[in-house]
Amino acid sequence: MTSQINPPPRLLMGPGPVDADPRVLRAMAAPLVGQFDPFMTDTMTETMGLWREVWRTANEQTFLVDGTSRAGIEAALVSLLEPGDDVVVPSFGRFGQLLAEISERAGARVHLVEAEWGTVVDPDRVAEVVGQVRPRVVAVVHGDTSTTMAQPLEALGQIARDHDALLYVDATATLGGNVFETDAWGIDVATAGLQKCLGGPSGSAPVTLSERAAARIRSRRHVEAGIRADDDAGAAGRRIASNYLDLAQIMDYWGPRRLNHHTEATSMLYAARECARLIGAEGVGARAARHARHGAAMVAGLRGLGLETFGDDRFRMNNVVAVRIPDRLRADPGGGDAVRAALLEDFGIEIGTSFGPLHGQVWRVGVMGTGARRDAVLATLAGLEHVLRRAGAVVPAGGGVDAALAAYDTPADAVSAGLEGDR
Repeated sequence: MTSQINPPPRLLMGPGPVDADPRVLRAMAAPLVGQFDPFMTDTMTETMGLWREVWRTANEQTFLVDGTSRAGIEAALVSLLEPGDDVVVPSFGRFGQLLAEISERAGARVHLVEAEWGTVVDPDRVAEVVGQVRPRVVAVVHGDTSTTMAQPLEALGQIARDHDALLYVDATATLGGNVFETDAWGIDVATAGLQKCLGGPSGSAPVTLSERAAARIRSRRHVEAGIRADDDAGAAGRRIASNYLDLAQIMDYWGPRRLNHHTEATSMLYAARECARLIGAEGVGARAARHARHGAAMVAGLRGLGLETFGDDRFRMNNVVAVRIPDRLRADPGGGDAVRAALLEDFGIEIGTSFGPLHGQVWRVGVMGTGARRDAVLATLAGLEHVLRRAGAVVPAGGGVDAALAAYDTPADAVSAGLEGDR
């Protein structure tokens, strides 16, 4: 007889997923109700309000797409883009490339504005290309975990508006752990996932749409025979290619008419509601400051071990840092993976590798959600020191923990200074 599932205890300190907050897991165990039960529809409405606080927006169209963060990304792009549309994609890592791929699959003409990995894209370059192309959409990742860099967004909203384009932002890696201002930055569409700074499991994608974006998507709504007959059924715009990821239909599902589209993932709704509730209780700004403080301690600790951080410090996310694998280990094709495996086996701690040109070159260490706390940072540094020494690397005894403790002795105000208006 197959036994009950019993995962090993882990401390997830990679680029995501993270350990879900126990309160989120408890919320997921709540009883199911029918999708049109008044409790269910009231909970959906309440959840929309909670997520407006997290997104820092007044957008009416703020809801969930059932699926992982990539479902939210794809829903946004296939709903905004028609075949033949132009889209400008500032790209500085693996996930910018993903936005380009999804846009191409939607039939759009993609114009990449690329930056070297470890840097971000100069907004002036974006403005130049947008002015030349006059795209329907500018699509950008806020924080790309493949490089751990965060793209400044403040200028991009105005660039898009100046050329009558919509700005879409993938905030999967940053929301809840970094300052994010949907309305103040002029962001038209943003999507995320629960499994990083938001402290939940993968499987629900929070989404917010400006009225400009919602109007664009509504113009592509179509009539389903026998189910709906919309006043604007004849509006210009080709039908959205996906049924499940059609944001026009999902807006109707979450809106006051509650038009049936799919059966809501009730347990994930509970999880998303609890994630947003916890962020509201902590305070959106306080949560970003917490991630900044523990992230800074992790950076200090890794450097205290003699490791070199990767990328431009000015643009690093609060919640993920990449460090170069020591030369001695990098010379062995499996040396970096062996250290990660030993850290997992001996200490139950997971850190990440990376993609493309950085695969085998860096480790990525995350500090997010419930992992953005002092004991998790110190345990990770102590375990990493041990496995590095066993692998033959020369590291200062206690160097990581001592450096992190020194960072924690720095007044919190010094760490959080400059967060206002930060990326």
